[in-house]
Amino acid sequence: MDMTGEQLIPAPREVVWNALNDITVLKDCIPGCTFLEKQEDGSLAAKSVLRIGPIKASFSGKVTFSNIIPMEGYSIVGEGQGGVAGFAKGGADVHLRDAEGGTMLVYTAKADIGGKLAQLGSRLIDSTSKKLAGEFFERFASEVVSKAAVPA
Repeated sequence: MDMTGEQLIPAPREVVWNALNDITVLKDCIPGCTFLEKQEDGSLAAKSVLRIGPIKASFSGKVTFSNIIPMEGYSIVGEGQGGVAGFAKGGADVHLRDAEGGTMLVYTAKADIGGKLAQLGSRLIDSTSKKLAGEFFERFASEVVSKAAVPA
C-alpha cells in the first residue's frame, strides 16, 4: 500500500521540526501507541495496539530514522510484530516547506503487512491506514499549534 499526503500546520517550520523529533509528541499522536522510547543507537522501540477490522493486535517493533536534513525532513522506517495477527513494516519520507499560514508537511509512505492481517483485504487495510494517518496528522497539528502558542 502506498500513501501520499500533505498537511498544513499553522506553526513555524522550527516548531514543526522540533515536534517531529520529540518522542513525547510522537507517542501522543500515534494512534494506539502505548510505548515509545529512544534507544542508544538512535532508533525507537515502540508498542501499539490497533484494531483493523475484526482483528485487534498488539505490535512491538523498532523505528529508525535516516536521510535526516535538519529543518527539512527525514526518512523513517518501522517494523512491528503482532503475534498471530501478523506483521507490519513500512516507511515514509517526510518533508517540510514554508507555506502561507505555516508549514506544509508532505509525506509519501509505503506499508506491507503479512499474516492474518493480510487476509482482511486491501480495501480494509487501505481505508484503515488512511484513517490512522488522518488521526495522526490531526493530533500532530493540534499538538504543534498548542506548543507554538506557549512562549519558550
